[in-house]
Amino acid sequence: MLHALYPGRIDLGIGRAPGGTPLDTYALRRDRGQESPADDFPKQLMELLAFLHGGFRADHPFSRIELSPAMPGAPEVWMLGSSMWSAAAAAQVSLPYAFAHFIDPQPTRNAIEYYRSHFLRSDELAQPKAIVSVGAICADTDAEAQRLFASVRLFGRRIRTGGARGPIPTPEEALEELGSETGPTRPETGEWPRIFVGDPERIRDQLIDMASVLHLEEVMVVTVVHDHQARVRSYQLLAEAFDLKPRAEPPPLAPK
Repeated sequence: MLHALYPGRIDLGIGRAPGGTPLDTYALRRDRGQESPADDFPKQLMELLAFLHGGFRADHPFSRIELSPAMPGAPEVWMLGSSMWSAAAAAQVSLPYAFAHFIDPQPTRNAIEYYRSHFLRSDELAQPKAIVSVGAICADTDAEAQRLFASVRLFGRRIRTGGARGPIPTPEEALEELGSETGPTRPETGEWPRIFVGDPERIRDQLIDMASVLHLEEVMVVTVVHDHQARVRSYQLLAEAFDLKPRAEPPPLAPK
């Protein structure tokens, strides 16, 4: 439907994990009679690709299903993941790959390099294409960025210790509860930090280094802070640091 409304503008990201805690996952399960339900994600993925590209054999019952609205082409499908499994799956079925570094930074390099080296070209035009998604908190100064980062540190600690999740706490609340504790509330195990924190120049240089080492086509940034204006400012500073120009405003709708 979205592809029909906005052809050429829609990507479809597919991931295996439903997200959330194990309890959340259990609540989303359709069949709770099995302790460990069979993982049929690979089958669902291949069926989805067949629906999008008309790939069912003529004798397959699904080949008689007509998709509506009928529209030439299909959205580009991206494999989303944060593990070596997703890297292997994306390579095997020739899909672009988006790695969630902000979830687990430890396997980032291995996942991206494995994906590129094992990519199976479905045709002459198919090429590996990778994005790495990182966390970033950017502010006018390092000190302000670290102050904003305190909210995320406390939020993460509450989750890991089984405390009430709630909304992202304010920096003031976080600093008071964390006390003299500094730095991440869990050890950094990756080659690059899970969340880049600092002023625009610092984060720009770190992201450029990461992108050049991994030969990335794109880096995706997610900023988690308490205050919406601080989040907007973080994106604005990063855009300016990379000399990104804002998109032109769409023309106003003509009166009827």
